Amino acid sequence: MRGVDRLGWRRKFGVIAPSTNTIVQPEFDMMRVPGVTSHYGRIFIPDGRIGDDEGMEALLVQIRENLDSCVERLMTMQPDYMVMGMSAETFWDGVEGNRQFVRQIQELSGGIGVATGAEACERALHLYGARRIAVVTPYTPIGDANVHRFFTELGFDVVRVKGLCVNSAVEIAQVSERTLRESLIEVNGAEVDAIVQCGTNLCMTELADEAERWLDKPVIAINAATWWMALRENGIEDRLHGFGTLLREH
Repeated sequence: MRGVDRLGWRRKFGVIAPSTNTIVQPEFDMMRVPGVTSHYGRIFIPDGRIGDDEGMEALLVQIRENLDSCVERLMTMQPDYMVMGMSAETFWDGVEGNRQFVRQIQELSGGIGVATGAEACERALHLYGARRIAVVTPYTPIGDANVHRFFTELGFDVVRVKGLCVNSAVEIAQVSERTLRESLIEVNGAEVDAIVQCGTNLCMTELADEAERWLDKPVIAINAATWWMALRENGIEDRLHGFGTLLREH
């Protein structure tokens, strides 16, 4: 029988994140609840240039090459649940690509549950009853096309996608609040039921909470959605303020 962790007495989450990502960990830490701890495994990204489609594809190759060893290291602390701190891979190749990715993580981890950004956004959109959506990403066109494919295959009408084409994985964390705010306004419209933000290294969680007030519609920041899914999947119903309606009301 496994003993109870002194700090993670409710759940210990193993979080998988790229080595270039500096936003997902502090944003998840801001949303911590008592008795739940996060423990990070970093996927080695030796070349984080993603300013064009070739760079995006090369980044995915690096993730796939180093994923197994990352999960193997995380498993040594005996996590109760796995959380994906990256999003591009979870959207790649549409719905079946996401499902296959989840199966891969479960095979590597001995079958424990997995929260992915793509599935978390799917669940959130269904919860809100949204059908027509707009999306903001840090990606190049190939990344945006995979995001569009994922949501379209689920039956959502993707009205607009704004890809920021950030030059490198590290620079995603440097995108300004002003740029993100302007991007939300640009993709919004009366016909849009909800806005989704992809890219776990974009600092959006607190801004999305504010944007829901002045846009008067759901703005789903992927880190907030992923954390929400992880908590609720594990029966943790704590309500959190300052990170959007998902964590505050659902």
